Amino acid sequence: MNESKKLYIETVGCQMNMLDSELVVASLRKEGYELVGTPKEADTILFNTCSVRQHAEDKIYSALGRLKNAKANHPGKIIGVLGCMAQKDQELIFKRAPYVDLIVGPGQLHQLPTLLAGIAQGSGRRMEVSLERTAGSRHEVATSFESYDPLRDPAMRPSPYQAFVRIMIGCDKFCTYCIVPSVRGPEQSRSPAEIEAEVRHLAAEGCREVTLLGQTVNSYKFVENGKQVRLADLLYRLEAIPGLARVRFVTNFPKDMTQDLLNAVRDLPKAMPYLHVPAQSASNAVLKRMKRLYTIEEYREMHQRIKETIPGVAVTSDFIVGFCGETEPDFEATCELVRELHFKNSFIFKYSPRLGTKAQDHFPDDIPEDVKKRRNNELLAIQNSISENDNQPFVGTRQQILVEGPSKTALKHGEDGPLLQLTGRTPCDRIVVFDGHRRQIGELLSVDIDDANAFTLFGSVVTDHAGPEVFQLAGMGGRG
Repeated sequence: MNESKKLYIETVGCQMNMLDSELVVASLRKEGYELVGTPKEADTILFNTCSVRQHAEDKIYSALGRLKNAKANHPGKIIGVLGCMAQKDQELIFKRAPYVDLIVGPGQLHQLPTLLAGIAQGSGRRMEVSLERTAGSRHEVATSFESYDPLRDPAMRPSPYQAFVRIMIGCDKFCTYCIVPSVRGPEQSRSPAEIEAEVRHLAAEGCREVTLLGQTVNSYKFVENGKQVRLADLLYRLEAIPGLARVRFVTNFPKDMTQDLLNAVRDLPKAMPYLHVPAQSASNAVLKRMKRLYTIEEYREMHQRIKETIPGVAVTSDFIVGFCGETEPDFEATCELVRELHFKNSFIFKYSPRLGTKAQDHFPDDIPEDVKKRRNNELLAIQNSISENDNQPFVGTRQQILVEGPSKTALKHGEDGPLLQLTGRTPCDRIVVFDGHRRQIGELLSVDIDDANAFTLFGSVVTDHAGPEVFQLAGMGGRG
């Protein structure tokens, strides 16, 4: 048996990074690694990184700086940087933190057990990254980015009842502000048969909900037996899997929101009525500089089709404020779009230039930081007000909740034993908090909603199952 080795891993960024870290830990556990909670306890310290925003990179470099003395005092510790920042910065990481032992891009994570073993045996520091987008043919570059999807380890999932499933890697959209096409490589879709087998395996282990992941997930396409399979086709295949209750997918690109996909979400009971479709801006001038490939009129038309097709659907969005050349009228147009379309919630970010992007090369970062901050706060306040107003109609309705686990509150005690404050989500991805029992985690429960704020619904579990259940959305028929 392998000698136990203690591993600490810190993850920054999106769901794709979270999945990568889950799979990395699972593969290293098979090599005798034990996961620990702090860098101080660890023999191997790994950072799985993000390069989408400067703040994420600054956080990692600060964490590396804090390890300088630990490495000096314990030279045998192995420090590694994984993921998008590793692919982007490469040798720069060694220059800024020369005590780092290992740099591994997202396309080389499958090599990690071998690389760590070599370093432990004295091979010296290593760097394994993929080709730059211009360093070869599309096939050569794509081959250097390998999808990392080994057999799953259920003990490594944050919840045994929920799982991320990657259906594609990379991106070919090349938005001018975005580093993802460089650090994640060309767009490549996984085989539908492989995805279906993975989801069946997860469901057999007790997983009730899967979230399909892709940088632009609705761009998914794969030729199988001479026929092109799109995301809608994949949803129909997953619908038939026994034990699986819910399917979600993120993140969607507006141009690829096809009617057949919307019809599938409408018609398939397991496809949840929740769509994350970033708009980024409501100014056509800004969208053109961003190279988003659609106009705001086209985005509005797409949003209208979503609302008309899927009863009770919730739509969320992303926005970047302070992008190069954004005027006050441009920003006000974005505020008006948020007021008009009533997103369930929006993720709002201040623009930060990313080395290697077209925006950084061609457009001046000409919006002062204080203006970016003000616009961020103003748009956030508008969205929070909308979210609170839109949650209020759920009060008095009954919702079906997949119980995810305890909320971050103290244990409560009820008449019939310990009560926990549990949390779960409606089909349209609204968070619900209610009192329940640990044995209910992983179940689908009926919950009556009796209060709400901007971010959370509050309710109580329905105990009377004598009659047929009707799930309501804001006082109307729907899936909640």
